[in-house]
Amino acid sequence: MKTRRQYVGKWGEALAADYLIARGCQIVGRNIRTPYGEIDLLAIDGDQTVFVEVKTRTTGTFGAPEVSVTPRKQAHMQAAAEAYLVDHPEMETSWRIDVIAIYGRPGDPAPEIVCFENAIS
Repeated sequence: MKTRRQYVGKWGEALAADYLIARGCQIVGRNIRTPYGEIDLLAIDGDQTVFVEVKTRTTGTFGAPEVSVTPRKQAHMQAAAEAYLVDHPEMETSWRIDVIAIYGRPGDPAPEIVCFENAIS
């Protein structure tokens, strides 16, 4: 059985995937495990591979969702993307790491979605 936190996280990832698809991206992977952490979404945007970190918050108690992408988390995301590309040389094109921040609750008619493209370089 999933915890409330896991439920909210999966809801946010599904919203983020729908958001990317609506903007013309193709989702090619979800919850990909690497030695450096999990890649929430893997997408193709034109000729770029996009590694996506999704952060969802239901309240503002702990700040905006994107605030939780600390320098340490950024380093893990970079390492995870590079590890994935080593294991999947067919994906070696130009690539970027995006962060999608979602503020809302499951069932909200209009949660706030903000995409920080190329958030980590």
